[in-house]
Amino acid sequence: MSGLSSTIAPPSFSFRSQLFHQNVYTTSNSIIRCCDDTARLNIRPHEDNGSASFPEKNLLLNPAAFKKPPRPRRIILVRHGQSEGNVDEAVYTRVADPKVGLTEQGVAEAEERGRKIRKMIEEDGAEDWKVYFYVSPYRRGLETLRNLAKAFERSRIAGVREEPRLREQDFGNFQNEEQMKIEKAIRARYGRFFYRFPNGESAADVYDRITGFRETLRTDIDIGRFQPPGKQSPNMNLVLVSHGLTLRVFLMRWYKWTVEQFEGLHNFGNGKMVVMERGYGGRYSLLVHHSKEELKKFGLTEEMLIDQEWQTIAKPGELNYDCLITGPSYFTHFDDDSRK
Repeated sequence: MSGLSSTIAPPSFSFRSQLFHQNVYTTSNSIIRCCDDTARLNIRPHEDNGSASFPEKNLLLNPAAFKKPPRPRRIILVRHGQSEGNVDEAVYTRVADPKVGLTEQGVAEAEERGRKIRKMIEEDGAEDWKVYFYVSPYRRGLETLRNLAKAFERSRIAGVREEPRLREQDFGNFQNEEQMKIEKAIRARYGRFFYRFPNGESAADVYDRITGFRETLRTDIDIGRFQPPGKQSPNMNLVLVSHGLTLRVFLMRWYKWTVEQFEGLHNFGNGKMVVMERGYGGRYSLLVHHSKEELKKFGLTEEMLIDQEWQTIAKPGELNYDCLITGPSYFTHFDDDSRK
């Protein structure tokens, strides 16, 4: 280690706790000190210290007693319905990409997708199911959400969060139609993942922000943010309403697919979905809901399908040591009997 990292150690947890406990909070009626100061001031502490509203506090205050909530049953990825830009790319020359809305067909596609998601969930036979939405802030994403959600009454919707990291790949503000054709032709030669549009993003840039979102999502799952403590059910369904490339990058990041494998994927159709469903061990697999034939059409290779089979039985935190995606396929100097 070098420089500051080797000479300055971060404060210990106990030291940070002491600082936290010494904080003073002022309300209109009284001054409240946390934890060890409450006895001296003869003030009754709040019984749950906010843990009911903020379940992550359970981890901080009493990590040993924290009971991990059930993981959601599904993570459902939905591409927005047909947009004005899908019909006429010239729209992007006069309308900002975040303001491009759905067509009438796109509205119908979103409504139909909502009905199909509900039907899929109801076939589980559970009574306590709910849905929780993450949505791109782009107009076509929000309009898809609102029309998709018509299939669910208020009691079935656990919540919704607008998530800017689920936005479309940035193509560079207002677009010049002819120039965009040239840029897309260059991208085809350069590579779909690494080519960055002028004043915009590459798929690699989208990967970076999706990595941040994935960590947020995993934390939400681990602490059970979707439902109040005591009411957490394994029949929660998360729905991500986003854009084609963004959702493909999300899958790439979640399953650790390579750049080559990403570039072999096909786009979702408008209003279509891909379902990551909890397998026997608790991990999410595409093969619980989808058939191998469906996933092959989407672009999964045999190696990717073998890994999805493992995902159906593996537990969270386990590693697939025989995975052909991240293991021996990178090396060319091994003999066939190299595993001996």
